[in-house]
Amino acid sequence: MPDRPSRPHHPAPLVPTDLRSGQRGQAAPLALVALLFAALVAAGVARVGDAAARGAAVQAAADAAALAGAADGAAAADEVARANGARVLEFEQLGDDVRVVVQRRGGTATARARWVPAPIP
Repeated sequence: MPDRPSRPHHPAPLVPTDLRSGQRGQAAPLALVALLFAALVAAGVARVGDAAARGAAVQAAADAAALAGAADGAAAADEVARANGARVLEFEQLGDDVRVVVQRRGGTATARARWVPAPIP
């Protein structure tokens, strides 16, 4: 038998070449979809965070107005609310307690405070 030139041995590909060629370029659209999804999630988180911050700000304005109102009356509550960028919608004196409803940038909050005189030593 005559000697044949030896051919290098190449293992068969795991996936046939005709299937691999049809999958070229699939990573870019998949990455784009993942990036768009991440952007939508980030936008949603930002909106929720903004709403929470607005709610905390209007509640802080209501708390401050109620404390001022308990100590010095409705005029003080109005002044403190304005200083916090809010306005008093309701002011109610209930004995030693005060209840205020405050509005700030579309949000509304209610707060109560009690005036307790400091003991004289």
